[in-house]
Amino acid sequence: MRENKTKSKLQQGLPVYGVLSSSPDPYLAELVGLVGFDFYMLDAEHGPLTPADAVNVTRACDAVDITPLARVGQFDMKLVLQYLDAGIMGIMMPGLRTAVHLQQFVHGCKYPPEGNRGLGPGRAANYMLGSPAEQAAYVAAANEQILILPQFEEIALLEMLPELTAVPGIDGFVIGPRDLALSMGYPDSANHPDVQQRIDDAIRIIQAAGLWVGITAGSQAAAQQQIGRGAQIILTTVPGLIQAGAAQMLPSTRQNEPGKPSPT
Repeated sequence: MRENKTKSKLQQGLPVYGVLSSSPDPYLAELVGLVGFDFYMLDAEHGPLTPADAVNVTRACDAVDITPLARVGQFDMKLVLQYLDAGIMGIMMPGLRTAVHLQQFVHGCKYPPEGNRGLGPGRAANYMLGSPAEQAAYVAAANEQILILPQFEEIALLEMLPELTAVPGIDGFVIGPRDLALSMGYPDSANHPDVQQRIDDAIRIIQAAGLWVGITAGSQAAAQQQIGRGAQIILTTVPGLIQAGAAQMLPSTRQNEPGKPSPT
């Protein structure tokens, strides 16, 4: 079991930076690692990805020493198990609305005695080709190294957040500003003052529980702003990186030519 360097940095009080990607291409994961990001998160909620895609992506992440994570959009712990067996070292899960669901999430990610994850001959366990002692060491290490991150994206859950953050085994919550804004009736912008106030409220609750806070940012300045308000896990996206790179490379007149999408 490899060290989850993203989790280790968080335990040291350091912020971590990662890319949320709907691409199954291991080449892209390698590039993200080589330029210095801490983690590469497959987006299996909004992207057409499968656990089979995760196998080669995790191999690429191993090669460049970047942590492979995944967002799994379906609350199906057998599906989550397949991502973990492929070598994914952390799961971000949206849509969990009760403490019972969060506890089921934790239990499905961890082996006994901390959970009920099944042990099989997957890539993460070296296909169970090791000795019994190595197998026992793997189980203990896997429980320690896994990063468990439910999402907070619905305003209706704000009052329940203290109860949700109290579930044992959760490492942190990732706040989704856009979906939170949608749930509050602001489809045009997550920057509305009401939305930002609720994000501040959520950060305080999550921090009070001793958990890490994740959130999206589109630039270094935005990332520093989020870190300043209490976030430790910073996510950006592949389209966002391409757009930012284009803004640095192309003349401003080229960025708004007819037929090209607006950068906003």
